[in-house]
Amino acid sequence: MLARLLADLVLTVHFGFILFALFGALLCLRWPLAAFAHLPALAWAAYISFTAGVCPLTPLENSLRRAGGEADYSGTFVEQYLGRIVYPQGLDADLQGWMAVGLLVLNAWIYAMVAVRRVVRRKDEARPKPR
Repeated sequence: MLARLLADLVLTVHFGFILFALFGALLCLRWPLAAFAHLPALAWAAYISFTAGVCPLTPLENSLRRAGGEADYSGTFVEQYLGRIVYPQGLDADLQGWMAVGLLVLNAWIYAMVAVRRVVRRKDEARPKPR
């Protein structure tokens, strides 16, 4: 029972991490220091995508599922849970690499928006207020 709950917790954390890697830069619009957590997560997600690697959370979840008497799954977390939605059938390493490029471009664009917003805000703050 405990192993099953832990496997579900790992699955939930894994899914949250993917969302954070994809969209965590948006948090910087409100909290600029979030970049210190997001950039390493983004780098890890891009590395796993570029190398077609397996995140360590996948085998951890599988071992917990086996320990809890459940069947594990073959492949990666994304293939099992998000594959039909996110990845087209016949995904190969080249396409996965392009998806990693898309991840980086999306986040570079968001960080550019964050930077522009900060510059505009500073200019507004430096401008003398009318009396």
